[in-house]
Amino acid sequence: MKQQLQPEEIDRIIEMAWEDRTPFDAIHYQFGLVESDVKALMKKELKFSSYRLWRERVENCATKHAKKRVEGMDRFKCNLQRTITNNKISKR
Repeated sequence: MKQQLQPEEIDRIIEMAWEDRTPFDAIHYQFGLVESDVKALMKKELKFSSYRLWRERVENCATKHAKKRVEGMDRFKCNLQRTITNNKISKR
């Protein structure tokens, strides 16, 4: 990760990384970070247990990688996606 990110950008990247339907390509397009940069950012910003849960989720989630996505899936965010504020998932 070569660029200096603002706190608001870091929060948005973390939010996008947690969303199942947002592929790493979308994060790369918007912020210029490749998958390994996102993983490093998540490891740095999250508690280790949260990072481990996220990594497990990402590895088992075909929608995070554009090449693994089902044909016709063109949305980034589920309509039922919970809002994420200040890196914490809030309940509805």
